[in-house]
Amino acid sequence: MEYRVLELFHDLQDCVETKGGKVCHVYKPGDPYPRKGKRASKERIAELSGRDNRRGIPLIAPVEDTPAAQG
Repeated sequence: MEYRVLELFHDLQDCVETKGGKVCHVYKPGDPYPRKGKRASKERIAELSGRDNRRGIPLIAPVEDTPAAQG
């Protein structure tokens, strides 16, 4: 299933270490989730599509449920 980002968020499970510290991938509204070359577990999808995450709001949704797909 394909997912789209609803709200801007930094993926705390998709980070790289740099000299300046940890840098996490930023997802913007409308971006596909997960990004190309990455995989997400069912648990991670459930976390980001529900309210059980640090933001407390759904951050992603299946493509057929996003406003752009309904348009």
